Amino acid sequence: MREIRLPTDLEGIDRLIIPGGESTTISRLMEMYGLPAPIRAFAAHRPVWGTCAGMIVMAKRATDTDRETLGLMDISVIRNAFGRQLDSFETDLEIEELGEPPLHAVFIRAPLIKEAGSTVKVMAQIEGHGIVAAREGHLLVTAFHPELTNDTRMHQYFLTLGGEVSPVK
Repeated sequence: MREIRLPTDLEGIDRLIIPGGESTTISRLMEMYGLPAPIRAFAAHRPVWGTCAGMIVMAKRATDTDRETLGLMDISVIRNAFGRQLDSFETDLEIEELGEPPLHAVFIRAPLIKEAGSTVKVMAQIEGHGIVAAREGHLLVTAFHPELTNDTRMHQYFLTLGGEVSPVK
């Protein structure tokens, strides 16, 4: 595992996680360091996973953004769909790809997928709200933070996603 701060940091890695945090800040820093085009090129051939803010950054369309997203996945995302920080919550999700038991998921100022293109596989939804996990080929997004629990099944699933394993030029 290593941090990606510059385009050259993508060389030699076989997958990328765009973490949670603040999507505007992530987007601004990516622009400042020239990362959008290299990440798009990387994602064309290798697995990328966006968690929470990372999901917003990966979407083709997102509400309330003053920055261009990476446009990697054919999804429309609503930022802070569940409300403010005080409205954060935890729930169990049925995710077929992970089997039993349900995955305990932590949502913090979470986004939500309101629309998904025909090539996007919906993996989890919250009834009455919308999609909270999806995959398009080797690209994965989750509205929740799997790193905040001891359940590593989502991480293990990400490691199964294929793609080329060659250096980015």
